[in-house]
Amino acid sequence: MRNGSDYHEKLDDAETWIFDLDNTLYPATCNLFDQVDKKMGAFISAYLDVDLVEARVIQKRYFREHGTTLNGMMTHHGMDPAEFLAFVHDIDYSPVQRNEDLVHAIQRLPGRKVIFTNGTVAHAKSVLDRLGIHDEFEVFFDIVASDYVPKPNPAPYDKLLAAHDIDPKRAVMLEDIARNLEHPAALGMTTVWVRTDHDWSHDGTGEGDHIHHVTDDLAEWLSGYVRSRHG
Repeated sequence: MRNGSDYHEKLDDAETWIFDLDNTLYPATCNLFDQVDKKMGAFISAYLDVDLVEARVIQKRYFREHGTTLNGMMTHHGMDPAEFLAFVHDIDYSPVQRNEDLVHAIQRLPGRKVIFTNGTVAHAKSVLDRLGIHDEFEVFFDIVASDYVPKPNPAPYDKLLAAHDIDPKRAVMLEDIARNLEHPAALGMTTVWVRTDHDWSHDGTGEGDHIHHVTDDLAEWLSGYVRSRHG
């Protein structure tokens, strides 16, 4: 992990800020993923006609092996993703609350702002509406746009950059899962790890120097950055 002055200078040169969504733009303590997690288990149980215990084993194995449970279900069972995505994102978004510090920081952040998520555009917009920052983002690149290939596979990163003419050397990637920052760093992006207490958040932290900045609170970190830039 590095936080040297060269990486702070690269922040000032950034033209594009690429944000993961879940547990990054809102705190992991909102526990939206707990809702999604239960919905995935219920869907798998019904789809494969197995009990909930077996469904959870399958769900977690596919997440580890394929990057997302969705990708594993498509690969091994030929599942149509649309019904799955609609079902698992039919959740209560009320735990996500507007954060004025985050709103102010995002508004003052220079350059283009992009959402890059393994979820859907509809899910992202529901979250951003709750946060009060929906209108600040000009690009929504979701699991459908990535042809259902999830991060950390390099392919969706490369497709995002090509589709939206993003120079990786003048881009910042902010993400809660450390391993999802490996390819961005290799491409020349400046990376910000939004650390959480979840085990998967720390996956990949010990491999290489792909993490340039670390924070436990994105709103606080962004607020500090824009203050240092603008005074």
